[in-house]
Amino acid sequence: QKVTMTTMWRRAHSSFLLRGGSPGPLRFFDRHQAQRSLCTSLESYSAGILRLAPSRRPPTRPCPPILQRGQRSFSATEGGEGTEAVLEAMPAPGSPFHHAFPVHNLDAAKHFYGEVLGCAEGRSSAKWQDYSLHGHQIVCHWVGEDYRCPDFYNPVDGDEVPVPHFGLALTKEQFFELAERLKKHGINFIIPPTLRFEGKPGEQWTMFFKDPSGNNLEFKTMSHPENLFIKYNEPPR
Repeated sequence: QKVTMTTMWRRAHSSFLLRGGSPGPLRFFDRHQAQRSLCTSLESYSAGILRLAPSRRPPTRPCPPILQRGQRSFSATEGGEGTEAVLEAMPAPGSPFHHAFPVHNLDAAKHFYGEVLGCAEGRSSAKWQDYSLHGHQIVCHWVGEDYRCPDFYNPVDGDEVPVPHFGLALTKEQFFELAERLKKHGINFIIPPTLRFEGKPGEQWTMFFKDPSGNNLEFKTMSHPENLFIKYNEPPR
């Protein structure tokens, strides 16, 4: 039987009147008692629904285990089939970003993001690969061997910056460690490690380079990390 909130209120009010409540406009204490009658009716109604319709409840399922980095787990179904899980990286604190982009070759992407950048690999298929970029989720999607990222350029502090691009704001130590790692792997820089906006509130070291599919990456480190989003007036150039 369909019972609306209006019906429940009318039933509660009728119950209140039968107990000697005023039939006229409800005073404060009358309203309080009527509301208590409504709450009692709602509780009884909810309990009845749960008793009469247990089949409508969502089925209970065992929660997957919570893993720590490097741990493995194995879960089996009733048919005997199993799933093995391993956690290679932990998500970044807060709200990790998700970025998906096209690549022309998954083997080349695997070498670049896994070996050169040192990103831990997550889930993957024959068409895409998941990586942890310092705890943020990046996904390489294969779109065909002919794909290469189209380049556009925009001047920033005297440099022609390629767009689109993505990357991270690192600590100074992480930035220069990555720069040395890239040099050891023979990666060509579009813009080598450069100090930009020197002496200004937005002062930062930055570098640009490409992955094998021509996607542009920028990694930077702020001289004052708290100034990442600072706004200030620049004289016209």
